Order: sequence, then structure tokens, then C-alpha cells
Amino acid sequence: MPEKERNHAPAIAVRDVTKIYRLYDRPIDRLKESVSLSHKNYHRDFYALNNLSFTVEKGQTVGIIGTNGSGKSTILKIITGVLTPTSGQVEVEGKISALLELGAGFNMDYTGIENVYMNGTMMGYTKKEMDAKLQDILDFAEIGDFVYQPVKTYSSGMFVRLAFALAINVDPEILIVDEALSVGDVFFQSKCYRKMEEIRQRGTTILMVTHDMGSIIKYCDKVVLLNKGEFIAEGPPGRVVDMYKKILAGKLAELKAELAEEKQREAGCVELSDFSGGMDLEGMQAGASSGAGGGGADAEEGEPGGGKSLMRDRMAINPDRTEYGDGRAEIYDLGLLDERGNVTNLLLKGESFTIRECIRFYADIEAPIFTYTIKDKKGTELTGTNTMYEGADIRPVKKGDEYVVEFTQKMNLQGGEYLLSMSCTGFELGEHVVYHRLYDVTSITVISNKNTVGIYDMESQVKAKKYNGSEL
Repeated sequence: MPEKERNHAPAIAVRDVTKIYRLYDRPIDRLKESVSLSHKNYHRDFYALNNLSFTVEKGQTVGIIGTNGSGKSTILKIITGVLTPTSGQVEVEGKISALLELGAGFNMDYTGIENVYMNGTMMGYTKKEMDAKLQDILDFAEIGDFVYQPVKTYSSGMFVRLAFALAINVDPEILIVDEALSVGDVFFQSKCYRKMEEIRQRGTTILMVTHDMGSIIKYCDKVVLLNKGEFIAEGPPGRVVDMYKKILAGKLAELKAELAEEKQREAGCVELSDFSGGMDLEGMQAGASSGAGGGGADAEEGEPGGGKSLMRDRMAINPDRTEYGDGRAEIYDLGLLDERGNVTNLLLKGESFTIRECIRFYADIEAPIFTYTIKDKKGTELTGTNTMYEGADIRPVKKGDEYVVEFTQKMNLQGGEYLLSMSCTGFELGEHVVYHRLYDVTSITVISNKNTVGIYDMESQVKAKKYNGSEL
């Protein structure tokens, strides 16, 4: 039994870890506090981590995400022994190889090879074992004769190449990576991810911190979400990334309320899809059926569907969006639905998805036009359409009418981050009129396992065969 328990023990167990830093307004306050006979405090406590607990099972790839200052790097440093927690404990079973910060553990005056051997010794390897690994490390780093030069002469790219080559080629049982792959060219980053996938397939436990949500979705089995040192949630990557986007959109309070409610009904709740934002679509479908018929008279306090939950409450809505119009129409709700009908900001490349707009009219309008546009982060319009282009005219509409408009299409954009805009407009006496427009109202994260060149995929069908001299 003890042997069996040991085999199933987690690789990393973080139990009630708190890390407190003392902050002083002035340097002299530290001295005053140390000599104070009355033990007066001149500092305030800053909780970098507050009662944090989670586990990483052997062989799992776990991501830690959160905004800047959420404690991600702090917990990695505590796990690797660089920092000591104020309270709580961390249990680690296995040999750790960590890549936390550029140059961490490197002596700037030593050559590259000397640093490789020194760090290998610190990880518990003998010189003979490092001799056997040296060539693989140098081949991976690809820095040539610079391995014989002091590392203080290296560029940042060369530095990270050697550091990552060392960390990933010593056959670690646990690999810990903190944003290290954000340095270096795209080719080296691709090489690093391929190597990480290789050791992941071999059963290495990986704990990673990154702001690249595509990597989180693609590589992680589980994701831990932190905010200002506090544990918020853990679970499937898609769902936790959706939660993270709500925090970015300033909806932390709503998210905590949802999680508390979910915990209360945990015993009887329906399991959510990995890519679900947790949306209950019944209310929206009911509102859609009544709104499409031009009704909505039973809605309470002006909200459709008798106060049912709205899609926008489950989306990461941009708090800095630009919004304007003459007020004769209102896009009161909006959502992105994946192929399975889940409301989410995360979409899979190659799958169909739906952009849904819910519009309420406050005046009679002869021929409204409903639109959407998808842009990249630089503001370049990539694609979009409207009901006029698609021959789906809606005319006329009356004051009090509510409509639900859906655009369904296949996601062919490359993996990445995009912005969605939508509007209700029209033409009156030859002039373009905006009834309600929402610029950059929400984000779209496209997850892809195969990117091609450019901004979208032509979905090429490829054939290759040896030419035998006859007609093909």
C-alpha cells in the first residue's frame, strides 16, 4: 500500500501557501521599526500570495494564468526553492529543471560551457552525466563558438537559447517554465515547443506560466487562475481562459458570484464543455423566439425573456469599447457561439461558429441593416458582412420590435487574437445612418493546431506523387 500511494502522489502539492512582503514608505521606516521599543509597525503587508492551494499530478501539463501581479512567478519561485513562503508548504516529488528568468543561476563571467556544467552540478548531475548530455545541449542552443565566451557577451536571444537548451535536455522529471519562450525568434520558439511536446509525451510533468492563451489551450491538461495572489479557479483550459478574459474585462465580482453559485449546485450540475463559458442558453433561445416574432411584451423592466440571463454577461466585453448611434435602435445583447452552441470568446479554427446580435427598436425604421466586422489587434479589418450583402433584408420594423440576427460561418482565420465590432445601420434619403454601433466590443481567440501563411487558411487539398513521365 505505501508503494501504491507513492506512485499516485502528486508531483507538486501547494498547500495553503502565503507570501507576505513588508512595504515601507521610506527607507528610514525600516530602521525605525527595527529599533522601536514599543514594536510599532512602520510597514504595510503586501500579500503576493494568499492561502494558495493546488496540485499537479505526475505527467500533467499545468498552466498558471492571471494578470500582472497575480503571483504567478512568485509561486514558481517558491516551488523551485528560490523563495521561502511566509506560511504553508510545498511538496515536490521529482527532479526539477526550471527556466524562470533570463540568466537565473548563470554566472555572467563564466563561459557558456562552464555555466552548463555548473548548473548541471546544482541539479544533482555528475560530470560524467553532463558529458553525455553536453552535445545535445549545444546542438539545441545553436550558438556556435560563443559557448566558449563569457555569457555576459551574449545577446538576449543567445542567452535564452542556452538556458532553455540546458533546462530541457537534462531529462527533468518536472519542467517549470516562466515566460521564457517570449524571447528568441519564431523559429527557436517553434523548436522549443516541439521539444516540450516531445518530453510531455514521455510523461514529464510541466508547469508553465505564459500570456500566450493559444499555448495554454494547446498544451495544458489543467489551468490554474490567479488574481492578486488569490486562487480563483482551476479546470479545463478553455473554460478557465474564458474566466481569465472576464477578469480582463473587469468582471471579477460577477465571476466570483458565478463560481460560488456553481459550487453550491455542484452535486447536481450538468458538466460543462471545455470551451463553454457556462452559458444557460434556454433563456436566450426563449428570448430569441419571442423577439423574432416582434414581441417581448412580457419582459420585466425592459429586459427580454422575463429577466433571463444575457449572453454578454458570459462574454469578455471590452470596457473601453467605442459606442455611438442616434438611439433609435439598441444592440442590447450579443454573443459568440461555438459549434456546440456554447457562448464563449474561444473558437476552434476549422469549426463553424455563430455571431448573435439581439436588437431592440425604439422607432419605426424602414430598412435596418445588421453588420459585423472582425479586425486584428492593429485595427486592420480582416472580414465581415451584413444582412444587405447577404440578401437577408428585414423591413420594415416597428417601435417596440425585437430581433435576433445570427451570422453563421466557418472559422478560417489563423490562430490568434481578434476584435469583433457590430452595428445596426441603414440608409435614409440616400444618407448612411447609424442607429447603434459597437466598435471592438469583444475579443475572439482562435485556437489552431495548424496555421498557414497569412491571415486565413485557404484549406488547400494537397497531393504529391512521383512523376513518371506520362500525363498526370
